[in-house]
Amino acid sequence: MKKFKLTDLLIFIVTAELVGALSALFSGDFSSFYTEIKAPPLLPPSWLFPVVWAILYALMGISAYMIWQTDDSVKCRSTALKLYYVQLAVNFSWSILFFRFRLLGLAAAVAILLLMLVGAMILAFTRIKKLSAWLNIPYFIWLIFASYLAVAVYILN
Repeated sequence: MKKFKLTDLLIFIVTAELVGALSALFSGDFSSFYTEIKAPPLLPPSWLFPVVWAILYALMGISAYMIWQTDDSVKCRSTALKLYYVQLAVNFSWSILFFRFRLLGLAAAVAILLLMLVGAMILAFTRIKKLSAWLNIPYFIWLIFASYLAVAVYILN
């Protein structure tokens, strides 16, 4: 196990937060989006999304740091980190597809793909460090809800 370095931890957290911030930036003005569509039941207020995502990105960064910090000889560490970065890239693309390009069907499919990738990532993290996997359970639960919203918006519109 590597020695704890606050700067390394912060790099992981900031990287995850930047992915979210850049995705939001490239998505355009999505504040009016939900007023222009038929909204599904249980749609939360728009102010809640950035709050939830900021927390989830921080947890993602912390959990990835914990995996990265494990001994290099752990076989599945590389696979776990690859899954982390792939899901982060897919996560980045979702808002752009949904809000900027309004590709609702594709965005719904990407949301489900993201849910499966995060499930696989959690399983990979569990094999290395259980706490790092548990830190992603709120993300997984939120993605179940987000997938419902994405599919419902697609169906209703």
